Amino acid sequence: MKDPYPILNFIKIYERSFIENWNLPALTDYSSQSTISYGGLAQKIAMIHLFFENIGIRPGDKVALCGRDSVEWVKIYMAVVTYGAVIVPILSDFNPVDVSHIVNHSGARLLFVSPQVWEHMQPEQLLKAEGVFAIDAPRLLMERGNDISRHLRLLRRRFRCRYPEGYTSHDIRYPDIPNSALAEINYTSGTTGFSKGVMLTGGNLAGNVCFGIGSGLHFRSSRALAFLPLAHAYGCAFDMLTPLAVGSHITLLGKTPSPRVLMKAMAEVRPNLVICVPLVLEKIYKNQILPMISKGAMRWTLAVPLLDSLVYSKIRKRLIDAFGGEFEEVIVGGAPLNREVEEFLHKIKFPFTVGYGMTECGPLISYTPWREFRPGSSGRTLPSMESMVMSEDPENIPGEICVRGSNVMQGYYRNPEASEMVLSDNGWLKTGDVGTRSADGTIYIRGRSKTMLLSSSGQNIYPEEIEAKLNNMPFVAESLVVMRDGKLVALVYPDFEQADRLGLTAADLPGEMEKACADLNRLVAPYERVSRIILMPTEFEKTPKRSIKRFLYSN
Repeated sequence: MKDPYPILNFIKIYERSFIENWNLPALTDYSSQSTISYGGLAQKIAMIHLFFENIGIRPGDKVALCGRDSVEWVKIYMAVVTYGAVIVPILSDFNPVDVSHIVNHSGARLLFVSPQVWEHMQPEQLLKAEGVFAIDAPRLLMERGNDISRHLRLLRRRFRCRYPEGYTSHDIRYPDIPNSALAEINYTSGTTGFSKGVMLTGGNLAGNVCFGIGSGLHFRSSRALAFLPLAHAYGCAFDMLTPLAVGSHITLLGKTPSPRVLMKAMAEVRPNLVICVPLVLEKIYKNQILPMISKGAMRWTLAVPLLDSLVYSKIRKRLIDAFGGEFEEVIVGGAPLNREVEEFLHKIKFPFTVGYGMTECGPLISYTPWREFRPGSSGRTLPSMESMVMSEDPENIPGEICVRGSNVMQGYYRNPEASEMVLSDNGWLKTGDVGTRSADGTIYIRGRSKTMLLSSSGQNIYPEEIEAKLNNMPFVAESLVVMRDGKLVALVYPDFEQADRLGLTAADLPGEMEKACADLNRLVAPYERVSRIILMPTEFEKTPKRSIKRFLYSN
């Protein structure tokens, strides 16, 4: 079947967009409200290109970038990829030792870094970097040879000499780099150990972007609020690369998206599409909606036909207004959405959908528009991708999900062993996720193959499904289900804020956990029942993507 979203040359997408959208606003910093147009962005990119040329950076060279989302971050990322060099985005939440390791492992010649990250790094640990620059200003933090500081001082003069009449849209000419060339190395923040460098080509990134363009996720002059980390594949593809490809106006939040901060920004920006992770919706549901619909009078109202529809429509309107009121849909990705939350949002007809992806696919694998979305699923496999489930009955018996197509990575950088473990000779990628698949390619995920537990009776247990139910219980902030001495045990970090609000002390919590355990065991299958709950004194250690590092708690 012909792909309805043909894949264009990755670099030429932006050459065309910057020319066509020259006068439109491109990026706004939310805190300062300063805005740069597509023309202004193209001019900044051209200046960086000239600097790269002067210091001898070649197409294919690696350039690392580590810092919070900002206009400068986007400018550097786009300058690197449109030059034909390879960008190495690093999550700013990685610890300084890991940042140094990634810069060294990738062989990056340059590092652009936020001063907050740099002050905790040891320059002598950077073995190959020739220059380190502050992201927020053209300031050199470290150099080794190449007379970089002199080239930096002369840059503006040289730029004026090259473009004596000023830089215009007619000057935008990016190199002819094939989609098969490496464009990005993205180091994943894994829950099962140290990260690996995912090699993404221009074609992998263009596959995601062209699907976003063809699906109308963003469009010319649409508004986007970017609050997910752009160093992560999900935010990068659909909060930055796709909007910039069509002439959208992106506002960069640039700060931790707490519900209060996020709702204020949503009301002000009024985005036309909301890209978010489950945690955002789950917090709103648990802290605002659940207490409201659990009250006695409200429970009675919801039990009466017609009245329940009225209440649900009011909750729906409140939720839509909270997200700015002008979006087509909310796309949830990055982690599974809690089933109870999903069922409620579907019941009130809230316009949301759940997609599925992974960094190794840059990231998208499956997606369905919200009007066609099936609760419990993770969307339909993209037209440019194939999917299969390693099971004798893929529609009913879970097996490992494998995918193949335009978005699948080249492999892991300088790690052929890890690449061979997940990539077959004929292009199939083992995702490590377990689930089922309907005949039309709709994917239903049960859990991760690495986290699956085996009961004493031989039943497969997916701890994520149990945790999703437990996390909805009173006084549970987050949980992890593990196997101890052949029995399931739930590790729980309590919701101390809720306990304080209701006047409970630490001594009351064990009793509340016993009730939660009993309630949980009434909701799960007999082989999924938890023997006890162990209270954790501190939050679980997490990856920069806020996923719990399971491997630290498995023993």
